[in-house]
Amino acid sequence: MYIRRTQTRSTATGETYFTYRLVRSERQGAKVRAVTLLNLGRHFAVAQAHWPALCARIEELLCGQEALLSRDLPQSVERAAQRYAGLLLARWGERPAVTATDSPVVPDLQSVDVASLELIRPRSVAVEWVALWAMQTVGLIELLIGLGLSGPLRSVILGTIIGRMAQPGSERATRFWLEQRSGLGELLEVDFEGMAENALYRASDALMKHREAIEAALFQRVTDLFGLETTVTLYDLTNTYFEGEAAVNPKAQRGPSKEKRTDCPLVTLGLVLDGSGFVRRSQCFEGNVSEGKTLAGVLERLAAPQGALIVMDRGLAAEENLAWLRAEGYRYLVVSRERDRQFDPDAATEIETAGGDPLQLQLVPDETGQEVRLYCYSAARAEKENAITRRFSERFETGLQKIAQGLAKPRGEKRLNKLNERLGRLKEKCRGVGQHYAIELIPDPTGEKATALHYTRQPIDGSRVTHPGVYCLRSNETTWDAETLWRTFTMLTDLEAVFRSLKSELGLRPVFHHKEQRVDGHLFISVLAYQFVQIIRRRLKEHGIDDRWNTLREILGSQCRVTACFRQADGRTLHVRKPTRAEPQALAIYRALDLDPVPGGIVKTLV
Repeated sequence: MYIRRTQTRSTATGETYFTYRLVRSERQGAKVRAVTLLNLGRHFAVAQAHWPALCARIEELLCGQEALLSRDLPQSVERAAQRYAGLLLARWGERPAVTATDSPVVPDLQSVDVASLELIRPRSVAVEWVALWAMQTVGLIELLIGLGLSGPLRSVILGTIIGRMAQPGSERATRFWLEQRSGLGELLEVDFEGMAENALYRASDALMKHREAIEAALFQRVTDLFGLETTVTLYDLTNTYFEGEAAVNPKAQRGPSKEKRTDCPLVTLGLVLDGSGFVRRSQCFEGNVSEGKTLAGVLERLAAPQGALIVMDRGLAAEENLAWLRAEGYRYLVVSRERDRQFDPDAATEIETAGGDPLQLQLVPDETGQEVRLYCYSAARAEKENAITRRFSERFETGLQKIAQGLAKPRGEKRLNKLNERLGRLKEKCRGVGQHYAIELIPDPTGEKATALHYTRQPIDGSRVTHPGVYCLRSNETTWDAETLWRTFTMLTDLEAVFRSLKSELGLRPVFHHKEQRVDGHLFISVLAYQFVQIIRRRLKEHGIDDRWNTLREILGSQCRVTACFRQADGRTLHVRKPTRAEPQALAIYRALDLDPVPGGIVKTLV
């Protein structure tokens, strides 16, 4: 076995270059011929001085001999030997014929030296197997073929998305996972260890180039697969932070951070979902974007169906947005921005939430008959708000008493302007509680100093103090009853769960890229990963498996593909490549998805 360097020419460009092959001499009749075992490509990186040692190490691995050379080899050469030996075993191996489940299994008896057993090349395979199932279910590979993407690029795209599902991280971390930890290459029959340095970036660029087509096609196929009714549209924004300043990215702006990372620039992701939790459209915005200014642009690009019900949070419920929705023929259901609270328990109906808690609803049409207000009262929410009000009221009154006590001390602060500043800071710290107090500073005859402080508690009607536990929804859907409106609005909590999943389970944060296109690609890959996670979870939920993705990933993470190597009595080496047996919980997942519990099958090689 040796390595041959051959000069060749590109038929497309006429360029001359060198390619490398792993070759073995074989006698064929009276002649000795060089047989190519592996094409090592034009970017073969092992130095020529190490070629003999590399070939000898590959022979060792194939024959199951003691690792005589590995201690003296550089790590890069040992890694290359492991890779090429694995590829040769996969090519030479035989896969046993698949028999019907009710057919008797034909035993394959071999005489081996048990002491020679070695287990090598463990690779995760279960999450990859399930992720490929989700992609095949909606025809992602066929979609990428239809977009004109080449086979190698399609494989890297699948690897990038599945890497985000299985082991979220940066592109560098995903590359390492594909090369050294995952068995996805075996399932796809692709050598990820041989991919180009910038392959993951090319995959991200290709996804961004066809973003709109991919999103539209995936959502349509998911709709057909699950028979979804796309009558409800959920819309909201979230943001994530950069590692670094990202000075070259115009979208990297400082603004209110949902993770409280005010020390970092941000980028914002807007999502439009249907009522079942699948993404219809995603879009990236500047980190300081105002929520109220994004709705019209996104819905216009989305081409949401006429008459669709748009469900939004309070931040998007600006009056100009609602006016635009009415003018465009959309229905809406939003959290009202009105500050005054009201509730009449005698006119309310009581329902039960999904958690079993009572909830009172009062439906009030407006004077024009074009809108309704839904006032909701929750005893649990009232208890929480009362506790918050009580805590800040006690803090506020303690601060007032300290100011009053200082007026009686010889060196206490008595200047009116300074005392007013202290009152302002105290009101700011106590979260609006100060508006419920009438406070009077009694000045001395000079009008520059205070002699006393008087305060009385005067709760403002229609506030959280007088109406705890009350919130208001607003809608131009006037034909629905109170319960239908409220239960439709609770779908917005599913959108919040999506953002949590994207950030905590699918690597949305932080962003390590700086270029705008790379950042947009990073966010889009996370969105695509979420789509396939949602397909898996929805199908599993139909079979009573309702775990979060983190839990499912941990259950599936116990199954790996390994190679068992035995030395036989005749001196040859038997290699058996197969997955470990699926644990009961993983087996239940496979059965729910109608998947073979032996990802990649069994490959036997005799050397």
